[in-house]
Amino acid sequence: MKGLKVIQPGIHSLIQDAGRHGFHSIGITSGGALDSHSFHCANQLCDNSHTAACIEILVGGLILEAQIATQIAITGAQVPISINNRSVSTWCNHAIQPGDRIKIGYASGGCRAYLSVAGGIQTKPIFGSVSTVVREGLGGLHGDGKPLQQGDILPCQPSADTQQRSTPLQQRPVFTDCIAEIRMLLGYQHSHFNQSQLDLLFNSEYTVSKNSDRMGYRLEGPAIIPPYSEMLSEGICLGALQLPTDGQPIILLSDRQTIGGYPKIGSVLSLDINKLAQLMPGRKLRFVPISLEQAQIALRNPE
Repeated sequence: MKGLKVIQPGIHSLIQDAGRHGFHSIGITSGGALDSHSFHCANQLCDNSHTAACIEILVGGLILEAQIATQIAITGAQVPISINNRSVSTWCNHAIQPGDRIKIGYASGGCRAYLSVAGGIQTKPIFGSVSTVVREGLGGLHGDGKPLQQGDILPCQPSADTQQRSTPLQQRPVFTDCIAEIRMLLGYQHSHFNQSQLDLLFNSEYTVSKNSDRMGYRLEGPAIIPPYSEMLSEGICLGALQLPTDGQPIILLSDRQTIGGYPKIGSVLSLDINKLAQLMPGRKLRFVPISLEQAQIALRNPE
């Protein structure tokens, strides 16, 4: 099957869909698009199912050549895009023809862009998903968990759809240099930490470490010393805030391990995972505690 040919793979471009779910019991993580909002918007713009496979582009540098007539859309990070050297906009769809070259430049705001194509990328799912998890060698174009490589052909279906679509402005993220506020719901283990430790966590700024990845965002800042160094391993949810022995928090993300034995104060509100996904190393954040009721209200009425 023809589709999109990778001329230049960029820094770290991965095929991602909504993730593989239901396999934690055998140690397989969920994976999936890290910024689920941008991912879903990209698919909406191409009139795809909400689980269709897209390309998650880290920072930029991806160049593709179309082999078919279809439609594409790019959302997420603020990146320059051109089709045949003509600048086009993000957050709307574009018709492409065989021979067209699509270039995604480097992000000036955020760090992850999502490129969808009409019908999604048609590669074989493994455990119900094509999501690429590099550390597990799972998913992706060939099922081996590798990022896109020069010369890869991403199978796609031709599309004659000509309807123009764009994402409303109020649904597009705004990228600023402000300190990101990340809402967190306390978990049952927070009672094991004394109040001074909790006050320190919620009144401090943390910096995203250069050692962060899709498995977890490692933070640098005031140490929150866990009350014990070991505990029985248990399942880990998306967004769990884990405290290893050095006291530097780790926010566990889509490619996280399925179980772990470090204490966890709570978990990040799922809506704010999208915000985290767009923070480059060096960006600062602070945690804001919220109640279960506040979390439920936020989920019912997302901004």
